[in-house]
Amino acid sequence: MTALRPVQRIEARQFVLDHHRHHGWVSGFLWLHGLAGEGGALVGIAVVGRPVARALQDGLTMEVTRLCTDGEPNGCSMLYGAARRAAIAKGYRRGLTYILASETGASLRAAGWRLLWRVPGRSWDTPSRPRTDKHPTEDKHAYGWGDWPTTERIAA
Repeated sequence: MTALRPVQRIEARQFVLDHHRHHGWVSGFLWLHGLAGEGGALVGIAVVGRPVARALQDGLTMEVTRLCTDGEPNGCSMLYGAARRAAIAKGYRRGLTYILASETGASLRAAGWRLLWRVPGRSWDTPSRPRTDKHPTEDKHAYGWGDWPTTERIAA
């Protein structure tokens, strides 16, 4: 039976490095959720932090910055749901995460999250600051829960 379980940073980091399809470990986080499968083995991880976008760092918004499983059925939905419940219990008013446009978002919708906005894909490489992209540059979708201002107010 799959169940939530506490997880330490070192174990979470290794799981993300081993199982996340297109990102590595994060530089910081607020809390972690682990998901245990048969025998208590780690089968999923959610990393929750402040929003990456500075404009959204209001102290009331959380962001799931990494989430992955080893393919455990319904594991992603369980982790997104747990992140939302914990955030509400801690006093957060809203949450968000970004997924690739090629992903369905089914696990997010199952956990009560909704599509907020679309983000055009882009590269961090510019003539003034050359970089090698280490992430997918395709379009992304922002999903969230809670009380969100209109997108006009977010852009202001």
